[in-house]
Amino acid sequence: MTSERVVVSLLLALSGLPVGSSVRADSGTRNAAAPAAEAVGFVFHDRNRNGVRDPGEEGLPDVRVSNQHEVVRTDAAGRWRLPVTDDTILFVIKPRGWMTPVDKCTRLPRFYYIHKPKGSPPLQCPGVEATGPLRSSIDFPLRPQNEPDRFQAIFFGDTQPAEMKEVEFLAHDVVEELVGTRAALGITLGDIVNHCDPALYDAVNRTIGLIGIPWYNVIGNHDSNSDTNDDRYSDETFERFYGPDYYSFEYGPVHFLVLDDIAWTGQTSPRGGSYKPVLGPTQLDFVKNDLSFVPDDRLVVLLMHVPLPDVKDRRELYRLIEKRPHTLSFSGHTHSQQHRFLTREDGWQGAEPHHHLIAGAACGSKWAGAPDEMGIPHATMSDGAPNGYFLVTFDGHDASIEFKAARRPADYQMNIYAPEEVSAAQAGQTEVLVNVFAGSERSKVEMRVGTDGSWVPMSRTTREDPMMLRLAEAQEKGQFGPIKKLQKPTKTPHLWVSTLPADLPPGAMLIQVRATDMYGRTYQASRVIRIR
Repeated sequence: MTSERVVVSLLLALSGLPVGSSVRADSGTRNAAAPAAEAVGFVFHDRNRNGVRDPGEEGLPDVRVSNQHEVVRTDAAGRWRLPVTDDTILFVIKPRGWMTPVDKCTRLPRFYYIHKPKGSPPLQCPGVEATGPLRSSIDFPLRPQNEPDRFQAIFFGDTQPAEMKEVEFLAHDVVEELVGTRAALGITLGDIVNHCDPALYDAVNRTIGLIGIPWYNVIGNHDSNSDTNDDRYSDETFERFYGPDYYSFEYGPVHFLVLDDIAWTGQTSPRGGSYKPVLGPTQLDFVKNDLSFVPDDRLVVLLMHVPLPDVKDRRELYRLIEKRPHTLSFSGHTHSQQHRFLTREDGWQGAEPHHHLIAGAACGSKWAGAPDEMGIPHATMSDGAPNGYFLVTFDGHDASIEFKAARRPADYQMNIYAPEEVSAAQAGQTEVLVNVFAGSERSKVEMRVGTDGSWVPMSRTTREDPMMLRLAEAQEKGQFGPIKKLQKPTKTPHLWVSTLPADLPPGAMLIQVRATDMYGRTYQASRVIRIR
């Protein structure tokens, strides 16, 4: 989590070494351990890719290394040194054009070394095993790779399986269609599982690993050790599998900052607990120190679980990034999706609004709802959007974002709602609603009736999705039987409304809707109604 943690991590070997432990920085509610030692080591060119510094493998200068607080550069020989406590994760900040070891099965980057001599405390969900005495040299291997200005990344909101069957849903609904992707990397924005469980983590990691690209992870509230009474030990299992709860790395011209905005405050039930969305002073220090090495004109992308507008100390974070001309951020958590453009009303003081995407959930409504012919729940989210993921294309300072519904064609971007039958006399008072799943205040949505009519602008509105209201009513009446229930409908800002033209002639009538997003891409959908 975020708190007084000085951290260490890398996993020198590709996959066989035990994952260590870390000191986390939380909301500032716990005291940091006093530095007890100094760690030293090298960042080196791993020419034979065995994860070990062999004779002739030179050190790499000017590569950043951190303990989740301080950030230092390696010297001309590739050497670095940082203070550590008995609960620290050290990590190399992957520079552009270089890659850390990646686990062969899970594709998890191994960029950290955990120094936790006695291991994690006893927990219901096991944490890190004892790492023993501090190594005399903690060496981080890197290998060169091509990283162009233009590349694509895959963003999953909450995957969140509660049992192995739901890992299978994730595999068939989302992962299978992504195998062979040309994307450079992927990211899960927290709530990797529904409750802390090593077997679920391992299954999810191996399943997503089949996509075949490096996969980074953000910690979510459901990833926390819920049997702790404060934030200090709430990340132990996350650290076991993924290393530091906050860190940074570069790919191409983009600097990625992974944040932990879950500050655990205490247990309330065996599988849940109380937390607050806070970064904390130590994590903010790391952000400040990290960005001090990043050129002002670089695109900085922040990744977190709880949406940025809900983070209590977000204004402190804003002060660190708002003078930069190119920033973007992503979150999950809400199981609904929304583009937010943060302005002075939210405390943002940058010259332009900050774009924050709440990226919905790969699991949709927590793998709930009636199963389809494949046995997979439709899992429609509370805002009426289908479960899926986002494809983000980065190009220098720019980024374009596109939603992809799971197992649907790429151009499936909206649902149109209108009655099956309308009298000609009532047509002029009959609403047509459109849910543009990834629509925003910067979208343009238009409607026409027939194939040669004029396109008429639709108005954006905020209300519940009509289909979700019908499903909720049917669910309350028990019409679907004993299935996992969908989340309750929530009001969504990505709905548009208009009315049919008056005095339409009798017969079948085609409604067409086209939506143009903020990047100039246009999608179209149709619906047939009857006029009597």
